[in-house]
Amino acid sequence: MKSENRRGFIKKSMLASAGLTVGAPAYIKGFVKNNPSDVINVAVVGIRSRGGYYYGGSGHTANFTKIKNSKVAAICDIDENLFPQAIADIEKLGGDKPKTVVDFRDLLDDPEIDAVSIATPDHWHALQSIWACQAGKDVYIEKPISYTVEEGRKMVEAARKYNRVVQTGTGSRSSRLVHKAIQLIHDGVIGDVYMGRGVVYGHRASIGRLPDGPVPEGVHWDLFLGPAPYRPFNPNRFHYNWHWYWDTATSEFGNNGIHYMDKIRWGMKKRVHPEKIHCCGGFYVWDSDQEIPNLQTGTFEFADGTIMELEVRSLFTNYEEGESGGCFFYGSKGWMHLGNNSYQVYLGKENEKGPGLQKSDLELDEFDKAEIDPHFVNFLDCMRSRRWQDLNADILEGHMSTAMMHLGNIAYRTGRKLTFNGNAERFVNDDDANTYLTRQYRHPYVLPEEV
Repeated sequence: MKSENRRGFIKKSMLASAGLTVGAPAYIKGFVKNNPSDVINVAVVGIRSRGGYYYGGSGHTANFTKIKNSKVAAICDIDENLFPQAIADIEKLGGDKPKTVVDFRDLLDDPEIDAVSIATPDHWHALQSIWACQAGKDVYIEKPISYTVEEGRKMVEAARKYNRVVQTGTGSRSSRLVHKAIQLIHDGVIGDVYMGRGVVYGHRASIGRLPDGPVPEGVHWDLFLGPAPYRPFNPNRFHYNWHWYWDTATSEFGNNGIHYMDKIRWGMKKRVHPEKIHCCGGFYVWDSDQEIPNLQTGTFEFADGTIMELEVRSLFTNYEEGESGGCFFYGSKGWMHLGNNSYQVYLGKENEKGPGLQKSDLELDEFDKAEIDPHFVNFLDCMRSRRWQDLNADILEGHMSTAMMHLGNIAYRTGRKLTFNGNAERFVNDDDANTYLTRQYRHPYVLPEEV
C-alpha cells in the first residue's frame, strides 16, 4: 500500500474543503482479501450504545465479533471512559483485545483496517464516511446517514468515486419477514398502493434542565462537537441526549422515523424525492432544554399523486386500546399493517384477513441461532465480492430515505408547505428553505466541496 501520514491526508482534506484545487488522496487501499477464509478487520466508531454491545449483543462490536472471519481490530470514541467495558464485551464474545483510538482521523492511514463501522452522532456521519471512502475503507454507516441533504449526496458521490462498499444501517432491508411483506405488496396483494403511513410511538422522559459545567476527565469535547457550533459542555448535550438538539441531531424523524419510511419507500417502489412537503408539530408536556419536537407529523406528496405520511410521538400512548405503531400500506384492494415482528393483510370492505405472518412462525436460520444480524453479514459479503450493487441497503437508498426526513424537518422549521425539485435537490423559489440543505461547518471539520 502506498501510504502517507495522517497529518498529510487531513491537510489535503482541509485544503479541499476550503475550496483550493487539491487532488484526491494519493492512496486508495483496495480490499484484496477475496479468500473467504481471510479475516476482515473492522474499526467500530462510537461504542457507547448501538455501536457497542447493545441490547443482548445486537450492536456493531458484538456482531463483528460473532461473525466468522470478521474482527473488531479497533474501537474509536471521544470518551475514553467507555473503552474498558467495550473491550470486556468483545473479549467476552471470544474476540481479541482491539486497539483504542480517540481521534477518528488516526484510523484513516492504518493499513490493517479494512472497514469502519460508524455509530456516532448524526452530525459526524458524513465527514467520517467521506474521509473513510477517500482513505480506501469500506463503510457501514448508521441511519440517518447524514445531517443535511447536501451531505447525503456527497456521501453517494464518494462511495461511487472510490468504489467503496457503503451499507446503510436500516437493518429491516435484511429482514426475512419484511422481505416477505414487501414482496406481497409488489405482487399486488392489496392492489395499487396510493398511500403509505409510518407511525412511531415511543415514550421519552423529560431531560429536564441542566447547567453547563466542566468537561469530564477522559472526554474530548471538541472532537465530540466536530462540525457543530462550539457550545460549553453540558450533560444534556452529551451521550444519548445529543438527540434532542438541532446542532447535532435530525429529530425523531431521522432517529426512528427513517426506519418506517424506508420500508414504505421500498414497498411503494419510490426511487425519487417527494415534490411537496408539509410538516407540523411541537414540543409538549415537559419543561426541559429539549429543542426538537416530541410530536411531529409530516406529509410527502409525489409527482404521481401518491402520498406518504409520518407521525412520531414521544409521549404517552395507550397500546392496550389498540393504538399501534408500524407501517401501513393502503391500496385499491385493501391494506397491510407491517410491524416489527409481524404483518397482516386486510382485504375488501369487510377487512377480511388475507396473508399474514408472525416472526415467531419463521423457521430459525443460521443467523437467528447464532444471534447475528444478517445486515452486517450482507455488508461483509459485499466487501468480499466487491459488489456494492448486492448491498441490501446501499448508500443511495440511505440517502433517499434520509433526505425525506430532512425535508420533513425543514418544512417543520420553516412552518410552511414546501415544493422540492428532486433532480436539483433544491426547493423551488425558497431561499430560506434552501439554507437548511447544508450547514455552517466549524473549522477544521468541514465538508469537502469536491469528494
